[in-house]
Amino acid sequence: MKFTRLAIPDLVLIEPQVFGDARGSFVMTWQDEAFRRGIADVTFIQDNQSRSRQWTLRGLHFQSRHTQGKLVRCSAGRVWDVAVDVRRSSSTFGNWAATELSEDNQHQLWIPPGFAHGFLVLSETADIQYKVTDRYDASSEQTIRWNDPAIGIDWPIPAGVQPVLSAKDTLGTPLDMSAALP
Repeated sequence: MKFTRLAIPDLVLIEPQVFGDARGSFVMTWQDEAFRRGIADVTFIQDNQSRSRQWTLRGLHFQSRHTQGKLVRCSAGRVWDVAVDVRRSSSTFGNWAATELSEDNQHQLWIPPGFAHGFLVLSETADIQYKVTDRYDASSEQTIRWNDPAIGIDWPIPAGVQPVLSAKDTLGTPLDMSAALP
């Protein structure tokens, strides 16, 4: 596995080795020792999966308690995966980084605790799997507005297309220092 730190160094792109032949392919998507040695000494407690249709935009979500680290991958389709630093004390507070995750590139993104996360589905449908380091805590979940001009995420949405949002994501608020993490 190749580990590459992104513009925000706490975010790590993981490129696993894909073995392919006439039968198809094989990829090791997770190896505890390599992850602990190359990225972080964490314990994942839960695996989640979602399926979404094209132009669905999920996010930007984080929890103010039970902050979650996430290891995200796309096993079917293509997504534009985004992380925003919401740690008030960080020199990269309010900055974002993104990468395309797809079934073709098999890349994964490590998003440590202290980041909001979201993604846009670029293909007809997409399946996302992600491991998390802490439990879901609905009472502390925060949703940042996906198009907050103060953050300025460059979403690859074609002109004239409106992203498909949940009611919760439609009500997202601008990044607020009081809602951000210490």
